[in-house]
Amino acid sequence: MQTPGKINEDRAMHGIAVALLTEDREHLSTLQSRLEATRLVRVVFSHVGFPNSSADPILRQIQDLHAEVVLVDISPENPQRAVNVIELVRANTLQIAIFANGSMHQPAMIVAAMRAGAGEYLDQNSGPEALSEALTRFSATRTRARGGAGKARIFTFLSAKGGAGATTAAVNTALALQQSHGSVVLVDFAPVGHAQLHLNLRPSFGVPDALENLHRLDASLLDGLMTLAKDGLHLLAGPQQPYQSVPTPAELARLFDLLVNHYRYIVVDASSRLDPTTRLLSDLSNAVLLVAQTDVVSLWSASRIHAFLEEGTGRDRLRMVLNRYKKIPGFSDQDIEQSTKCKVLWKIPNAFQAVSPAIDQGAPVVLQENQEISRSFRALAAALAEASATSEGGLDLVYAQDKTDTKKILGRPNLSPLRAGQ
Repeated sequence: MQTPGKINEDRAMHGIAVALLTEDREHLSTLQSRLEATRLVRVVFSHVGFPNSSADPILRQIQDLHAEVVLVDISPENPQRAVNVIELVRANTLQIAIFANGSMHQPAMIVAAMRAGAGEYLDQNSGPEALSEALTRFSATRTRARGGAGKARIFTFLSAKGGAGATTAAVNTALALQQSHGSVVLVDFAPVGHAQLHLNLRPSFGVPDALENLHRLDASLLDGLMTLAKDGLHLLAGPQQPYQSVPTPAELARLFDLLVNHYRYIVVDASSRLDPTTRLLSDLSNAVLLVAQTDVVSLWSASRIHAFLEEGTGRDRLRMVLNRYKKIPGFSDQDIEQSTKCKVLWKIPNAFQAVSPAIDQGAPVVLQENQEISRSFRALAAALAEASATSEGGLDLVYAQDKTDTKKILGRPNLSPLRAGQ
């Protein structure tokens, strides 16, 4: 494990690569300070003066330095010049985002900059917070786009309250996906990692090591940080003790950029964690599965978590998984959805007598062929895989289990389409 000083030094070596273009030398230092204050970027190129043509060496330098974002400063004296540069950069660079920086008092110029190709328009008088938000949106959008291009789908499990069963659901769903599709990684983002106990593993490395070595993380090193579980499932373990360092949005997005390019499915156990990291994990995910039980405390918490996630883009991907499900007379699915503002996706039958010893022994119930709950987890995994196979980017189509009848779970569950955001 690295020292805090070494970690900070390493973090300075990576971040979103930004190129900065302005015609005002005084603005250059101001913009650099704003960028550095976000702690999300590294300025790979800055220049006073704009490129004049597609053959201009400025454009070549931007591409050679692998800039991911170009920030164009719009001068109030000659705004059309900056708009032309945005069009030029857009036409001559591939997969590079463009941010415009200028006055908010010229609506026509804002529209012109966006039409020319700027993905974000920033107020030149704002602080680093607005820039941080724009960079975070860029990171999240980029990761989801890569996931939509035939790359890994990301499913994040959250717990409505402690002991609701999010880790159990994440571990068993990951194993079921591994059995049926292969190339699955389980990433433990719980405050203290418990997934390893469910799988009877003793990992040497995990999430903290990946975050601390992002500056040199490649496929080979990533594989070395994994712990091999049953049936070939990979585990990127959680911390062995409470981990104080919180990853920045750029760090988290870069880790998932690498993961989505090396796995078919990524299952994240966020457990009862509720912080900005959870919100960004939800933004990065194709589906966010909130594990709850049909008790007052659990459903009350579920409604609050839904409100918490409304501040991010992950709210439209949030679905509820009812664990240890027992039907309550006079309390329907509609009542649950109305009280929590969250659609019910799946119901895991109550099988405490099977699950509890399975956790103690490190032998997940999904591996037990003759258990009703095992069939339910495998059917949930199949529904998630089928939904992700029919969508691009986020899960536009999610399937809901209409009934928990054992005969339905034995074969193909009774599924009906449910549009995200309904």
